[in-house]
Amino acid sequence: MANEKKATRAAYGETLIELANAGVPVVAVEADLSGSTTTKKLGDAYPERLFNVGIAEQDMVGVAAGLSLTGKVAFTGSFAVFGTGRVYDQIRNTVCYANLDVKIAPTHAGVSVGPDGGSHQMVEDIALMRVLPNMRVLVPADFAAAKAAIKLAAETPGPVYIRMGRASVPCVYDEDSVFEVGRAKVLREGDDVTIVACGVEIDEALKAAETLAEKGVSAEVIDAFSIKPLDEEAILASARKTGCVVTAEEHSVIGGLGGAVAELLSEKLPLPLVRVGMRDCFGTSGEMAELMREFELDAPAIASAVDEALSKKNAL
Repeated sequence: MANEKKATRAAYGETLIELANAGVPVVAVEADLSGSTTTKKLGDAYPERLFNVGIAEQDMVGVAAGLSLTGKVAFTGSFAVFGTGRVYDQIRNTVCYANLDVKIAPTHAGVSVGPDGGSHQMVEDIALMRVLPNMRVLVPADFAAAKAAIKLAAETPGPVYIRMGRASVPCVYDEDSVFEVGRAKVLREGDDVTIVACGVEIDEALKAAETLAEKGVSAEVIDAFSIKPLDEEAILASARKTGCVVTAEEHSVIGGLGGAVAELLSEKLPLPLVRVGMRDCFGTSGEMAELMREFELDAPAIASAVDEALSKKNAL
């Protein structure tokens, strides 16, 4: 498994079929991107369960809302830039305000979209979804976590946001790994610094922890799979032990995981925090590895942030 790579989006259509086979009344509503998001697989297996509204994302959410009122568990697709940004009003006022059983599950989030460029690299979506009342926010790190997130969303009443990506990423988890809404996972224990990461940054954080260990720095790595609700207990327990925290996300540091952890620590456990993420900027065209390096989202950037956090801790 260590060398295997799969895209989180590859879990989408496959998992919807599994849910349908199990008797869950799932449907998917798309905006002409079902091939890219992989919900086409559901349509091939169950033609009556996939609804393609064309290039009309607002209609996509409205149709999903209507289907949820008939007892369906409705998933929406599209790319994250369209599936959250273009339809924010519909998600807010139609889905969240009424607390409907609609799952917002776009793909192609973050700069890992790569050559599609900054216009299609959505780095604000976690912030947009996290602020909405009634919305839960899940950010899977790999294929297995994405499958779990989709199944959790289907069994959790009300709105859920699942952030999936385009690129193939290393498999971190076994397929039988158990996840929960509101629960983080401690992937590596440590005593000197806490690294809280999500999504594609999990693999980078684990690589950074290996590099830090060679220098005698013991890093605890936590996967914040559930950003809302956040696992406050796990993060606070780790932070009390280590005395400083680094967050890492393929998203703006404003309003995302870094923002959530900053809010938590400022209210309940003020201590040094350094955030790794997009620094109030848009992405640009390039290959994923190039962009991760360009925007300082890779393992060396996380290790550097740890050095900064440790310096702040030692200065106290």
